[in-house]
Amino acid sequence: MIDAIEFDADLIRRYDKAGPRYTSYPTAVEFHQGFNAEEYAKHIAISNQRGGPLSLYFHIPFCDTVCFYCACNKTITKNRQHAEPYLKNLYREIEMQAALFDTSRVVEQLHWGGGTPTFLSHQQMRDLMAKIRQHFQLADDNKGEFSIEIDPREADETTIRLLRDIGFNRISLGLQDFNPKVQKAVNRIQTEAETFAVLNAAREYGFRSISLDLIYGLPHQTVESFSDTLDKVIAASPDRLSVFNYAHMPDLFKTQRQIVTSDIPLPQVKLKILHRTIEKLTAAGYVYIGMDHFAKPDDELAIAQQQRQLYRNFQGYSTRADCDLIGFGVTSIGKVGEAYSQNVKTLDEYDQLINKDTLPVFRGVSFDQDDNLRREIINQLMCHFAVDIPAIERQFSIKFADYFVDSVEELKQFADDRLLTYNLEAIDVLPAGRLLIRNICMAFDKYNQQKRQRFSKVI
Repeated sequence: MIDAIEFDADLIRRYDKAGPRYTSYPTAVEFHQGFNAEEYAKHIAISNQRGGPLSLYFHIPFCDTVCFYCACNKTITKNRQHAEPYLKNLYREIEMQAALFDTSRVVEQLHWGGGTPTFLSHQQMRDLMAKIRQHFQLADDNKGEFSIEIDPREADETTIRLLRDIGFNRISLGLQDFNPKVQKAVNRIQTEAETFAVLNAAREYGFRSISLDLIYGLPHQTVESFSDTLDKVIAASPDRLSVFNYAHMPDLFKTQRQIVTSDIPLPQVKLKILHRTIEKLTAAGYVYIGMDHFAKPDDELAIAQQQRQLYRNFQGYSTRADCDLIGFGVTSIGKVGEAYSQNVKTLDEYDQLINKDTLPVFRGVSFDQDDNLRREIINQLMCHFAVDIPAIERQFSIKFADYFVDSVEELKQFADDRLLTYNLEAIDVLPAGRLLIRNICMAFDKYNQQKRQRFSKVI
């Protein structure tokens, strides 16, 4: 079981530079507008010949209020009527996408993200799920992983019962921090009572996995204040926790300009908060999955990692590596066959294309053999903290040390710093290297060297 983390503050400070989170390789900055709907359709046709299960992602971009830290694509409105034309277009996209895929392919994963999916009314959620089932073959409840992101301020027991009734069996709750001063600074006032009422309802109605999202590095956070939040969360015993580092990038994300920069914890304080978080969660029995994610030992993510079946995609860590991912709605990203694709980013563009009966794909990237090789290595590092070098050599018909001459030099430096061990048989990431896994992956990223300024710090 991969559950050991060594916190070396000096190493973390030395390696804390900007880099991708590797939810894809190539990363989204390599997407280009030469990849269009026609190219996407070609990849679908090739994928249908291979067959296999599907994963569906639906982006619901609406939020009632803005959280100042948020870097997601969203539309802030209190007018619930704005969802109606969007859903009409989303239904049409479902029809167009479904027509391209082999109807025998089973959907084993489904995820609604946002924005705030529960911005939709109960009837709208029922209707959307019915539309999905009309055009795609969803796996049975005991096999499918059907998840939704929840803002507890937008849900109650009735909402949770409805979501279970229409087929969701996994749930992710946004929290970030319980401290009132922090909540006020980021414009997200959320009580313990409403948060745990939703969590308890999810348990009552049989959701099989409950996850909570936290963020460290928000304004006014201290080691002690975040520890209080952690204690309350640990007492509630969610199956999974995501503890994200807040990346303050106001030049890229306008809503972050509402945050007073001087209120953000200093880097050394953030490190202490992270250290305390790791100590508390591991002491409470959670396994460090990687990249801010923790899970109970009997959770599907932890089991998949033990069995070397864990995978990483745009939703984070996943247990299904063999699914083609179809993205629906504005800004959503999919991976079908040997390509990534992304939909247009604005509601107006989406509306215009859908009304022309055109898939709203506006950019993407096709993979070559080198991309596939590097993506496989990066995925193994991100998910398993190890690479089986002879297996890679057999799979891609290469000599590892010759192909990755530059990477090997970096691996030797990582080995000198006790981040990993490297020989002709394997790369094994050591406990001190697991928090710095993004740095290790960068050694295999041929695109990254000149573009690191586009990414957040790794810690």
